[in-house]
Amino acid sequence: MKGTLTKLKRSKLKTQTKKTKLKKSKIEKQEEAINEILSEDDENRDLQIKELRQELRRVKYNQKFVGALFNTIGTLLVVAALAIIISYVFMPVLQVTGSSMSPTLEEGQILLTQKNAKFETGDIIAFYYNNKILVKRVIATSGDWVNISEDGTVYVNDIELDEPYLIDKALGDCNLDFPYQVPESKIFVMGDHRSVSLDSRNSTIGCISEEQLVGKVVFCIWPFTDIGIID
Repeated sequence: MKGTLTKLKRSKLKTQTKKTKLKKSKIEKQEEAINEILSEDDENRDLQIKELRQELRRVKYNQKFVGALFNTIGTLLVVAALAIIISYVFMPVLQVTGSSMSPTLEEGQILLTQKNAKFETGDIIAFYYNNKILVKRVIATSGDWVNISEDGTVYVNDIELDEPYLIDKALGDCNLDFPYQVPESKIFVMGDHRSVSLDSRNSTIGCISEEQLVGKVVFCIWPFTDIGIID
């Protein structure tokens, strides 16, 4: 009888032990599951923080970029405004049209002129004529005597001009009587392409006054292949 009771007690004890182990196993699994969830939450939180930092960096970069862009645009506008003011007041810009100054100047070239610059025989100047701007070379000034032979050789005060910039000499479109004296405060001009240029040799244009002057042509700024000082 005692032996039977002892076996029953042992059996109950084993059963309780198994139940206890099962409970512990379930608890451990639950704890593991909770830890996994917490771990995933931590990973998600870290990922969210990382994405938030990246977004903040992107926003800051965009703000810096926009600020730099506005600063650059502002600077360019100021420079452009200054360039326009300078070009209008001190160094007007003009474009060559026609072939009357070839080969020295060609159609389409963009030139800088200097206002109020002193000039002399041989310099190239720009001047207003009938709401247009013409470009010609100074041949003689107030009081000088000009004479042009049939072959196009030019004399000023009985001295033949040295004109290395010419390809061909020509009397051109001329209706003046020579020798011709340049009137007071006037300038006698001619184009380098003598056979086609309409200039002071014809009374249609005649000598130009100082009031007509735009300025002395000093520099070519376009095209890039022709950039340089004009002489």
